Amino acid sequence: MTLSVPRRTTRDHAANNIGRASPPDQGILWEMEERFWTSGSENARATTADNAVMIFPYPPGILQGDQIWHGLKRRTGWRSVVMAERRATQCGDVVILSYHASAEKPDLPIYEALCASTYLNDTGRWLRTSHQQTPVD
Repeated sequence: MTLSVPRRTTRDHAANNIGRASPPDQGILWEMEERFWTSGSENARATTADNAVMIFPYPPGILQGDQIWHGLKRRTGWRSVVMAERRATQCGDVVILSYHASAEKPDLPIYEALCASTYLNDTGRWLRTSHQQTPVD
């Protein structure tokens, strides 16, 4: 005897309902992301989930939770950042920002990286749950 089980197509998956974040949410998130670069580690910590994961060029590499803030203190001080090729992709309460960053510090060459940050809308408050940087050579 063969049972017939209805198959779900991949279109039924929530991940396939990805769209663009609303303009108001994009404005909030892009502003948060710019401050993440330019406003120091205390500001970044206040807008980041407790057990978030961040991936930076080695060293420091992959950091999670409190490790982030020990490593970030040495890496703050960006005077400015320009975020080009911006994309804000949303699925439910999750938004992924992806962009090309050009960041400037005094007395150093401009740092260029492809970046992605993931934010979760946690009961009306956006929190960064991950951030990743891939240097552009």
